Amino acid sequence: MLHDRVLVRQDTSEGERRSGGGILIPATAAVGKRLAWAEVVAVGQNVRTVEPGDRVLYDPEDRAEVEVRGVAYVLMRERDLHAVAADRFEGSEDSTGLYL
Repeated sequence: MLHDRVLVRQDTSEGERRSGGGILIPATAAVGKRLAWAEVVAVGQNVRTVEPGDRVLYDPEDRAEVEVRGVAYVLMRERDLHAVAADRFEGSEDSTGLYL
């Protein structure tokens, strides 16, 4: 990985899903603009806020997909990340572990 690039693996659930109230939503249902979570796989040498294993929030519209050894990944710049969820951010009892 070069510079400020981040390689992530999408949390894909391409099939049917359930809403918080238990309603089954088919895979063909149109979903509005929504951010997605992914797991960081690799980072470039100039990345400062994320490490491999962190979960990050990003906009699926702004992505570059790449396939490595049959596995699909998303390649993006660090500045395109919206939030980071990691255990290392939990410093106090009221911390959520989420860095925005």
